[in-house]
Amino acid sequence: MNASFDITSTVDLQEVDNAVNQALKEIAQRYDFKGSKAAIDFRRAENTITLTADDDYKMHALWEVLLTRLVRRGVPVKNLKQGEIQQAGGGTVRRVVTLQQGVPTDAARQIVKFVKDQKLKKVQVAVQADQLRVSSPSKDELQQVMHLLRDQDFGIALQFGNYRG
Repeated sequence: MNASFDITSTVDLQEVDNAVNQALKEIAQRYDFKGSKAAIDFRRAENTITLTADDDYKMHALWEVLLTRLVRRGVPVKNLKQGEIQQAGGGTVRRVVTLQQGVPTDAARQIVKFVKDQKLKKVQVAVQADQLRVSSPSKDELQQVMHLLRDQDFGIALQFGNYRG
């Protein structure tokens, strides 16, 4: 009987929503944002957050406020992919931040290769859509894989779950 666990990478959208709302409250009260066109638009269905500000300086300040709130709420910031700052209408600038849900194909390949390179005898890694399943007859080897993966950076936050022993 093989033991297994799944590797996923998700962002809790409710926590993102809460963080955005907290950031908007803070911006409404801050003196340096008085009278500015600063806005944060979270689109849950598209997994995007659009930041709008008067200029690059305000954009940076807006991002810092949002980032602080996201970190406090336990949202993995590695899963936030910032777009370029672009000119928008009305003399404002815009930046779209994409929330990475699931393990992207390139990261999945890196993880599979990394686990294979560890030369663990009976460990198998299978890609299943946007997650990976790691299985082995040895629970100790699975623990070792988790430990090794935690020490690596694949550009996304990894979560381990669905452990079956």
